[in-house]
Amino acid sequence: MVPLQYLLRFIEEDAPFGDVTSEVIIPEGMKARAVIIAKQNGVIAGVEEAKALFEHFGIEVCVKRHDGEEVKKGDTILELTGDARAILLVERTALNVMGRMSGIATEVRKLVKKVKAVNLSVRIAGTRKSLLKPIDKRAILIGGGEPHRFSLSDAVLIKDNHLALVPLEEAIRRAKSFSVYKVVEVEVESLEDAIKAARAGADVIMLDNMTPEKIEETVDALKREGLRERVKIEVSGGITPENIESYARLDVDVISLGYLTHSVKNFDVSLEIVGKLG
Repeated sequence: MVPLQYLLRFIEEDAPFGDVTSEVIIPEGMKARAVIIAKQNGVIAGVEEAKALFEHFGIEVCVKRHDGEEVKKGDTILELTGDARAILLVERTALNVMGRMSGIATEVRKLVKKVKAVNLSVRIAGTRKSLLKPIDKRAILIGGGEPHRFSLSDAVLIKDNHLALVPLEEAIRRAKSFSVYKVVEVEVESLEDAIKAARAGADVIMLDNMTPEKIEETVDALKREGLRERVKIEVSGGITPENIESYARLDVDVISLGYLTHSVKNFDVSLEIVGKLG
């Protein structure tokens, strides 16, 4: 689960001096019942995060549908009982978290199914194109994908801007000599650089912005050189839900897509007060 302290920052941002509307209108101590429901079909995510937020503010939570479950429009996800002001204080933050995470998880699950239908060996991954990494990475995992690097500290990924400053073979040599525990990945845009990277000892080669035809040509060249089995092959750049199957049919290991975190639409969830208690 995403750490509670991380989630509470969103509450502090949303209500830095309290919820003026609820404090003015709703009598202190009033209790209420509420439900969170799905407004569309998809994969639900962020349930544990929402539960933790509500419980932090003293709300009793009954989980009806769990993270990773496929839900239908109208399904109840959570039932809430407790202080009415507290429920409304947490409402929007909880829905925002669930909406974003469920949107990502739904899209990841859809792409995983597409890819597995043509190649069981290929995995779907996100990227670091996000400012909400704890939320987005967990959503990708819930959807059945790979989160890729969580941060710049996790693994070595040598990109074009690094190679503009340091030659490819030297960059890999420096990275490999740094630690035996860090995976070394290199982003390349040509067949020639892919072979250089494999020979230099890269663990993962990212074929960036290549057409399926160019990727197939590059992988075939690595096989001829006896290098394919030494490396994992990741492909990225220009891949969409519409063309992903043409990449999945290739002899590659990972397909990464930045759009999973920078362009996916939020999943529609809603909180409804269903009764007043006492």
